[in-house]
Amino acid sequence: MNTTRLVAALALSLMLTPLAALAHVFPQKQEPGAGTTVEAPAKVTITFDGPLEPAFSSLTVTDAAGKQVSTAKSTVDAQQPSIASVALPALPAGKYTVHWVAVASDGHRTHGDYSFNVK
Repeated sequence: MNTTRLVAALALSLMLTPLAALAHVFPQKQEPGAGTTVEAPAKVTITFDGPLEPAFSSLTVTDAAGKQVSTAKSTVDAQQPSIASVALPALPAGKYTVHWVAVASDGHRTHGDYSFNVK
């Protein structure tokens, strides 16, 4: 392969890289919000910046010891598929971590977590 072709191939791959990143979905809004201190919430809701694949996207909540406290299955809103939520039992005061997995409708997967406190 000559130098011109190599440079052209590298330039093309650099131009296409941002397009691949656009296929991933990330949280836009979290309720309760990251780092907030709130009364015990009835559920956690995350609004993502694109539609989710319900079968492969999930939310779970753990306590400070790492024990899962969300016992219900998380759901993706059928009318607004960019919104995922999970119901919570009555939570005592403490720190909780939300773990999320988001799979975009094109199959790209992202994940992350954030914490909030219950007073």
